Amino acid sequence: MNSPSIAGLDERFQLAQVVVQEAGKLAFHYFKERDKLVIETKRDPQDVVSIADREVEELIRSRFAEAFSDDGVLGEEYGLQNGNSGFTWVVDPIDGTSPFVNGMPNWCVSIALLHDGSPVLGVIYAPCFDETYAARAGGGATLNGNPLSLSPDKTIRNAVTGIGANSHVTPAFVARMVESLLEAGGNFIRNGSGALMLAYVAAGRLVGYYEPYMHAWDCLAGYCLVKEAGGWYHPFPTGQEQLTRGAPVVAGGPGALDDLTRIAGIDAASLAHT
Repeated sequence: MNSPSIAGLDERFQLAQVVVQEAGKLAFHYFKERDKLVIETKRDPQDVVSIADREVEELIRSRFAEAFSDDGVLGEEYGLQNGNSGFTWVVDPIDGTSPFVNGMPNWCVSIALLHDGSPVLGVIYAPCFDETYAARAGGGATLNGNPLSLSPDKTIRNAVTGIGANSHVTPAFVARMVESLLEAGGNFIRNGSGALMLAYVAAGRLVGYYEPYMHAWDCLAGYCLVKEAGGWYHPFPTGQEQLTRGAPVVAGGPGALDDLTRIAGIDAASLAHT
């Protein structure tokens, strides 16, 4: 793939790969000391946050501010800070905080970069597995430096689909979603980190991912990874008033396109793909 001529993208890509490692090391330190963490709840008892989330996001924000002070930053814990460079970083310091605080390895640090409303960079680091997923627009996707390329032979019937759900979605809707997937001959997993499951889609471990309501910081890095690996995604609304709100998230490999768009009720013509 040829990289598009976006001035400053390569420098930001290099920085993001350094920062995600530094942030991951700090998060992993807290993971090993998680019994000492003070855990708070957000809008419901399943939505938790700790000092680890806040300090990791502060670290990421400070590194980007030092290098690219005109860039905007949106983070899960501290919201949106507008910039004037045309670039906006979108950060989830610990995606999968519930697995994190309960001692499970399914969590990651997720960093995306928007340019003209589209994700042009995605870096996800899963410290417990020492896996780094990285993608830049037009530059392909890698896992620990090895290129990723999705096969059209995998479908929802011969592979596994990731799903997500939260309190923004009714139990009845989730039940219909699962029923539709099973009726189509598919099977599913949910590991507690939407960002990590999107990275698994890019790696071909999952054939697709669907969550009816998700935030930008959970999905945009994974979206870039999936597209650069040869997959597709349903665009997230990134307008100024929409970026901080939730939206449906659907992404997959080429062999899952027809089934997943039908199950999610989205128009295949609207998709972003290679």
